[in-house]
Amino acid sequence: MIPKPLSDSARTQNTAAHIAGGRSPKNKTSRSKKSRGRTAARAKVYVYGPVPSRRLGFSLGVDILPAKTCSLDCIYCQLGPTPRLTTRRRPYFPLKTILAEIKEKIDSGNQIDHITFSGSGEPTLNTSIGRLIGGIKKMSAIPVAVLTNSTLLTDKKARRDILAADVVVPSLDAATEEGFIRINRPPAGLTAKKIIDGLIEFRREYKGRIWLEVMLVKGINDSPSEIRALKEAIALIKPDKVQLNTVVRPPAEDFARPLSRHLLEKIRRGMGPGTEVTAEFRKTQPGRRPGDAAEAVSAMVRRRPVSLQDVARSLGKTATAVRISLAPLIRSGKIRARTHRGVIYYEKG
Repeated sequence: MIPKPLSDSARTQNTAAHIAGGRSPKNKTSRSKKSRGRTAARAKVYVYGPVPSRRLGFSLGVDILPAKTCSLDCIYCQLGPTPRLTTRRRPYFPLKTILAEIKEKIDSGNQIDHITFSGSGEPTLNTSIGRLIGGIKKMSAIPVAVLTNSTLLTDKKARRDILAADVVVPSLDAATEEGFIRINRPPAGLTAKKIIDGLIEFRREYKGRIWLEVMLVKGINDSPSEIRALKEAIALIKPDKVQLNTVVRPPAEDFARPLSRHLLEKIRRGMGPGTEVTAEFRKTQPGRRPGDAAEAVSAMVRRRPVSLQDVARSLGKTATAVRISLAPLIRSGKIRARTHRGVIYYEKG
């Protein structure tokens, strides 16, 4: 059974709790906790990969949010349910520290096809994203991509902040209000119409490439009426291409199930030219510079479950070598192996 969406009052409480930052009352013993918190903030790794991406090749991920901070609570999300549901934009982390980590990765000599803002939630929630994109442009010619759930494109400042990106991959999973609530579980006041209007406005302002992603979930947003509404909305948005996707990694909700390849292809044909089914990534990182495999995988699984094949391709190693490298992490409980639909995934312990 599909759980009912949170009530408006419950969502308001969730959002208010996040905006308050979850602070506990001050007391005399809080100093050591604050010190540990500052140490943890300094230790945060903002950049991970390069990881194999089905759309972007070897993608250097840039994670500029606390896990998991998002404006939606999608049933298919590989990061699990959203504990920090918010539409409030903030700077979150030090700009210079993030740029320094990006530069270090660029200088490592590994193949990077895109530098991608993704990771622990909705990246446009971070008000520093525009300055970060500008900083990357000054240090490298590697294309910058932004993966967004489109919710903040209703905000003129948020749209402006990502205009310098080379590729923006926004999502639109449903064009009806009922479908939007069922699949994306938004906070109160956010509607499918507002998101579609924001996407239309962004297309007018943005000169780069827009690859619109549609995540299809069996029995949720794949009915003829839902597909028809999506097709009508896409005609107004005018993206450069439409990428149909379905559930691959372990989702937030067990009832979020994938569509068959046959059905995806049928929907693609109905959508018309410019629509494609996202293909599996099969390349292997060429001559990756030696490094700490355990550390690299730990950084990956903090953001999403990664398959054994993904890890092997990212590190340029065989599946057997990866299993040997990761065995100590599994024994220590830092990561765990999970089989989902016949595929081994590694995720946080």
